[in-house]
Amino acid sequence: MLTGIAAICLAVAMIGVSYGATAVTAGFPIWLPMLLSVAVVAGGSEFVFLGILTAGGGLVAAVLAGLLVNARHLPYGLSVPDVVGTGWRRLVGTHVMNDESVAMALAQPDRDRRRAAYWICGLAVLAAWPLGAAIGAALGSVVPDPNAFGLDAIFPAVLISLVLPALREPVTRTAALIGGAVAAATTPFLGAGLPVLLALTAIVFVAHRAGDTDAADDADEPENGTTTTTLRTSPEPVR
Repeated sequence: MLTGIAAICLAVAMIGVSYGATAVTAGFPIWLPMLLSVAVVAGGSEFVFLGILTAGGGLVAAVLAGLLVNARHLPYGLSVPDVVGTGWRRLVGTHVMNDESVAMALAQPDRDRRRAAYWICGLAVLAAWPLGAAIGAALGSVVPDPNAFGLDAIFPAVLISLVLPALREPVTRTAALIGGAVAAATTPFLGAGLPVLLALTAIVFVAHRAGDTDAADDADEPENGTTTTTLRTSPEPVR
């Protein structure tokens, strides 16, 4: 688990370098990507936010687009309610909720390990993302196009390695294929982040299949929670 979290943090830091450098070379002050990386902790929405501003869009449009991309956190919250905590821990736990911490938590076999993975990964990303953004912002004038080094490929590669074990389940595998098809079909027509958001419609398929499975299991159970057994008897020997 710790090795996986370390790999995630390395990938996040590398993307943070790209993010910070891109923001500075686009003309934004160094403090802006730093502030966003701590306050938002969601690379996709931050890239969309700065991209819209760079293209000449308004602040309101940029904020709304970022919120829309971050709407994927709604199903994230539904998938890990038992590891976030309660009270003030829930406030901190939802702040460190991101793609990596949720994926790492769901990859664990039991609740205790899910909770540990979620918090360790979430807090580690909270440190790695601003650190990478700071390094990128400082190097922005030296490396004007960090994506030329392929840093943007590290992040999806790490996430794919995390979700591969879950694809052994037929329902999950089918849902992933549906989500991937939706994202691929809508990418040419929609802005960054929106195809991924639409891909979450595959959750409807998972919920429907899970409901069908539960209904089938309930139908197989005898009424009143009792079981019946059949006793095989042999004929009484003739005396």
